[in-house]
Amino acid sequence: MRTLLLTACTLVALALPVHAGQTTSAYTRLDFKKTCKILEEIEEGGSVTMLCDGYEGYPVHFAEGDLRHSVQFGHVETGGDGIWQSFAQWNRVSETIEWRLQDEVPVAAILRWFIENTDDAGSADPARVGQVLVVSRVGQEADKGACVIGYVDALANTNANILAREVADSLASGFVCGTDRPEFHGQRGRLSGDPS
Repeated sequence: MRTLLLTACTLVALALPVHAGQTTSAYTRLDFKKTCKILEEIEEGGSVTMLCDGYEGYPVHFAEGDLRHSVQFGHVETGGDGIWQSFAQWNRVSETIEWRLQDEVPVAAILRWFIENTDDAGSADPARVGQVLVVSRVGQEADKGACVIGYVDALANTNANILAREVADSLASGFVCGTDRPEFHGQRGRLSGDPS
């Protein structure tokens, strides 16, 4: 009886269609103390460049300078410091990275950024902190194309995470770094900052 049941289950599994191009998510943490290695540090100005563990051999290239962050994902031509993509305002990134996988290969990454908008006196105002989901293309060994491909204002859109995934899934494979320009998708509020 057990053999018959196993055989029936095997036949059913073999009859199910295989879905090519299936897109899923995986999550990693950006832990500067445990999973990142300092490549260069300049105390004056507080600049640092780090190489961090990412997803399954796809590293995270992190840089900070003048209270602003820049992050690239995957295989990059210049070790992570060739393309500085950030915001004009002071900013910081969250620890959780969502990797969008197509057939288990990471093609895009979504990271939440906090934009430190200032008050009228030019000081950081906790009441004016913006949140933006930055969607990036993951650089592959063959092309090294790692760059930001889109933005979603997480405060202005109630479905911000879903929208960011849609941006990742629809734009990552065809986006040409250095030629195509990233844009905001969905609603954009006044706290979303100025990409630079």
